[in-house]
Amino acid sequence: MSNTDTAPAEVTCAPSPFAGVLHAREVPLGGPRAIRVRRTLPQRQRSLIGAWCFADHYGPHDVRGGVGMDVPPHPHTGLQTVSWLFSGEVEHRDSAGVHALVRPGELNLMTAGAGICHSEVSTPATDILHGVQLWVALPDEARNTSRDFAHYVPVPRSVDGATLRVFLGRLAGEQSPVHTFTPLLGAQVDLDPGASVTFDVDPAFEHGVLLDHGAVRVGADTLDVADLWFQAAGSDRLSLHNDGPDAARVVLLGGPPFPEQLLMWWNFVGRSHDEIAEYRRQWEAGDDRFGAVSGYRGAVTRLPAPPLPKATLRPRPRPGV
Repeated sequence: MSNTDTAPAEVTCAPSPFAGVLHAREVPLGGPRAIRVRRTLPQRQRSLIGAWCFADHYGPHDVRGGVGMDVPPHPHTGLQTVSWLFSGEVEHRDSAGVHALVRPGELNLMTAGAGICHSEVSTPATDILHGVQLWVALPDEARNTSRDFAHYVPVPRSVDGATLRVFLGRLAGEQSPVHTFTPLLGAQVDLDPGASVTFDVDPAFEHGVLLDHGAVRVGADTLDVADLWFQAAGSDRLSLHNDGPDAARVVLLGGPPFPEQLLMWWNFVGRSHDEIAEYRRQWEAGDDRFGAVSGYRGAVTRLPAPPLPKATLRPRPRPGV
């Protein structure tokens, strides 16, 4: 998914002392009639959970007779995109030649590496569009790797009062076979009405709980839709409570604190202003770094990059450093 902000702010992704609940802000995905998404990461209070550096939650949107999702070809560097749907269907095309459908409960993971471009369009069969789009930052030694794509359908597993789908990493005895460049956890947890569930988790991981729907409480915090609750590394258990009379659903994210400082602007993850500026120049010039998408049928053949800020993009010092 693209960051379609017309004036995106640079974000320095680095560990911070923030703990608690991050609240999302709404942004349009595409033009003025496009769907709106709730963006929780990155924020200045906390920009990373492990290597997770971007989190959009959207829907449920009734797209019958409307625009739905239509994101023209746009670039990425230095990251992996994680597409995860609850309902609907999205057509993915990328410059590695991949043409795939994103369906509910099925992981599509695209590795940008040194550069890729892709498009995302909800299909005519989609009535309700609902899901999350997540980015994972690549560590320095892997950020110029080749383009790649992985697809995986986790088998739902029942645990006490909940149904679990582990699409990345390991949880409750379930493990995804999908390769990542840093240790990660990504899972959908559906909670029965009134249920409480406690997971044994890796104490080396930071964790985030992103609420899709329901009356979920984590610790002393009751979450609203698209809230992202954060737990610092050092805890070996994570408990979820559904205090409502209806089923609830969350997405659980995790990973060890990311040791590098990143600079993220628009759809690029880099390390310096000069890198970001060069990525932008190459995208605007149609450089082979990003390749081209075949088969996209939208009116705009490629998403133009916003202008760079007039000031130099500068990583801010890490908190406490």
